[in-house]
Amino acid sequence: MTGRVALPVVHRAMVASLATNIRQGGTSAQCWKYDLSQDRSLGGSVRIGQSQGSFLTHRSTNLLRPAAVEQDDVNTYLPKGDMWSVHKFGGTCMGTPQRIQSVADIVLSDSSERKLVIVSAMSKVTDMMYNLVHKAQSRDDSYMIALEEVFEKHMAAAKDLLDGEDLASFLSQLHSDVSSLRAMLSAIYIAGHATESFSDFVVGHGELWSAQMLSYAIKKSGAPCSWMDTREVLVVKPSGPNQVDPDYLESEKRLQKWFSRQPAEIIVATGFIASTAENIPTTLKRDGSDFSAAIIGSLVRARQVTIWTDVDGVFSADPRKVSEAVILSTLSYQEAWEMSYFGANVLHPRTIIPVMKDNIPIVIRNMFNISAPGTMICRQPANDNGDLDACVKSFATIDNLALVNVEGTGMAGVPGTSSAIFSVVKDVGANVIMISQASSEHSICFAVPEKEVAAVSAALHVRFREALAAGRLSKVEVINGCSILAVVGLRMASTPGVSAMLFDALAKANINVRAIAQGCSEYNITVVLKQEDCVRALRAAHSRFFLSKTTLAVGIIGPGLIGGTLLNQLKDQAAVLKENMNIDLRVIGITGSSTMLLSDTGIDLTQWKELLRKEAEPADLANFVRHMSDNHVFPNKVLVDCTADTSVASHYYDWLKKGIHVITPNKKANSGPLDRYLKLRTLQRASYTHYFYEATVGAGLPIISTLRGLLETGDKILRIEGIFSGTLSYIFNNFEGTRTFSNVVAEAKEAGYTEPDPRDDLSGTDVARKVIILARESGLTLELSDIPVKSLVPEALASCSSADEFMQKLPSFDEDWAKQRSEAEAAGEVLRYVGVVDAVNQKGQVELRRYKRDHPFAQLSGSDNIIAFTTSRYKEQPLIVRGPGAGAEVTAGGVFCDMLRLASSLGAPS
Repeated sequence: MTGRVALPVVHRAMVASLATNIRQGGTSAQCWKYDLSQDRSLGGSVRIGQSQGSFLTHRSTNLLRPAAVEQDDVNTYLPKGDMWSVHKFGGTCMGTPQRIQSVADIVLSDSSERKLVIVSAMSKVTDMMYNLVHKAQSRDDSYMIALEEVFEKHMAAAKDLLDGEDLASFLSQLHSDVSSLRAMLSAIYIAGHATESFSDFVVGHGELWSAQMLSYAIKKSGAPCSWMDTREVLVVKPSGPNQVDPDYLESEKRLQKWFSRQPAEIIVATGFIASTAENIPTTLKRDGSDFSAAIIGSLVRARQVTIWTDVDGVFSADPRKVSEAVILSTLSYQEAWEMSYFGANVLHPRTIIPVMKDNIPIVIRNMFNISAPGTMICRQPANDNGDLDACVKSFATIDNLALVNVEGTGMAGVPGTSSAIFSVVKDVGANVIMISQASSEHSICFAVPEKEVAAVSAALHVRFREALAAGRLSKVEVINGCSILAVVGLRMASTPGVSAMLFDALAKANINVRAIAQGCSEYNITVVLKQEDCVRALRAAHSRFFLSKTTLAVGIIGPGLIGGTLLNQLKDQAAVLKENMNIDLRVIGITGSSTMLLSDTGIDLTQWKELLRKEAEPADLANFVRHMSDNHVFPNKVLVDCTADTSVASHYYDWLKKGIHVITPNKKANSGPLDRYLKLRTLQRASYTHYFYEATVGAGLPIISTLRGLLETGDKILRIEGIFSGTLSYIFNNFEGTRTFSNVVAEAKEAGYTEPDPRDDLSGTDVARKVIILARESGLTLELSDIPVKSLVPEALASCSSADEFMQKLPSFDEDWAKQRSEAEAAGEVLRYVGVVDAVNQKGQVELRRYKRDHPFAQLSGSDNIIAFTTSRYKEQPLIVRGPGAGAEVTAGGVFCDMLRLASSLGAPS
């Protein structure tokens, strides 16, 4: 087959020898003693290694003999200091020949005097190599095919990247390495087992090949370059499960000896792999290539270590969960350490240790966006402003945790209880993520991975069986389904108010905290909460510290006259709010009576009508609310009811219980049954979920807020009197001279001031609802039925079957209306339809009254409303609020104001 190199047959005796050694647990150094030069049965035609036919003396495998520690004379001194810059490129950066060439270009563009480049295996190659070992020890014959796929992947990359002698040299080495691997894997196949050192030896070849290809690519430009097998240099010792510690002294000696043989200005080194003091191949475990770069940077005292990735830097939060997360320009070593511990995609904590001790900055940069400056991790970045938001750098989360709570009065003051608890946890082998203990010592709780909690709980019950039986311990409780939210910042310790801001943000997002932990260093504050609340909590906390906009997810119910006007106002003002007030209003749902439109991240309001017509689905209020409630993209959600529907208003209590804020101009909830109203207000006061309804009384006029301001400042309401209906204000303001009452009503209907059936306005019921709302706000416990209402609908016309019939018969009563007007005019008075709250006598009423022409109520024009507050402070001269009280624009504006009031209460600047 074209381009495919046949793999040699390995002598059975040699493979059997290796397999036996593997079964007996021999080290790789012992195992690779077989010398092919002594095996004449192969006729000298097969050479798995190089140099005298030895099985393992070629460059990729010479670590299996102690060559690196022979007594070589050191002829060239290894320079150290700022002349070195270290670059690390991960598997994604090395994923294709084109990307390898881009890496070479980046290295060559660095003006540093000397450069050390650490590389990972090509993308997915490490997984492919582990898979080879797994297949071989599982005795899956397909490992041979998988090995050939690895070979062909690198051969194809080399042919695309290199040419001439460089290509021939690399392919020769690749062929030799794959032959050696085939022998190794065959032995593993026979043994049915692979020791860790054998597995590490196989897997490390991915780094060897990528380092060689990059070194050849750099050489093509004429720059002197060598490549380094870091197993000859980096020496590590095991320090725990899946963890090793560098031996800096021995590694520095070996690096000096290596450099004395190959003192190049550019060195390309393998990441991830190293050796033990006995020269057994090993790896640096998780994130090993980053660790390699940090260690080598420390060994040469580099000016800077640059970690090249596929992101622009370190984010303030996971951008998959917080879309407004920002790139941080700087982080301290401690902040990066804390973030990585809590799962942020920064660096592994151990990567920071080598550079931190020598004060070497690490820069995280994007290879695919070189113009981005990235994030610098250094000793302690300068503080530019000392703001609260500046002292908190980032947020991170850990999911799938369980909280274990050990509680009992017998714990208080008893030495050794905590020690006993965590000895049990240690014996189980569980990882404790965080610990919290009350100062009373009555209880102690800690978080562990959910998959480990069953074993922890069982072991604790066994250990404390007697204490539980005797009552010294009351319970060992497990709370599943938990997550951790960590807030990280170096300057939190010296900045008052950080914790207050955090918990305020969580409370306002209706999130309950189950446990809290904070060290005296205050580098992080850790809270445990329900996993289902985790993303919402992350978003709420992130928004509160101004790392993103104060975002409100909005659901509009009733896109009719008022709702449609509101949507258009939101469309026109959204950009200004985001720019000037840091408020981001996202409409994620619009529902009418027949159709609804849903979005997870926000509807384009420039075409909401068209989208509602073309992409809507059948309306279902329950599904609409579920869409809002289940959305974890935004922490704060508000439903805006722009209908006049009683059934919609009946759901407010349930929505508030779900943590969804409610804003409405709908009067039905606050003027409905008293017990339902009181229940709603009690819930509102007891939670951080808000319920705003300014537009229920005066459209856009500040009636409710004025009344609340008076009451909250200690004033006493005596009387509230006003013209509350814009429709009836218009009618009686224009009912003068010789005009007939029916003519004025018809004009108001034509102008759109009345409801489709004018009787709905003339009945006075709407005014009565406003009166009962104000009465209840003033502390009166009245039902709507307690308000006597003087209807303006003639009794004879109340039973008309339609609005048209009513309008046709209304003129027959013009004479009665003319008589009332004449009597008022003769007394120097005008007719006005008013509502009254008599707080002193605990009652209210709605009726037609006469006022002198110099009275404020007689001075109205158009459809203006006017409300007079008579209070203990404003007894002689009532406080008057006057302005337009009807119309879609002002009503929608009143609702809009409530939305901004909500945003302000959630943390937006005022």
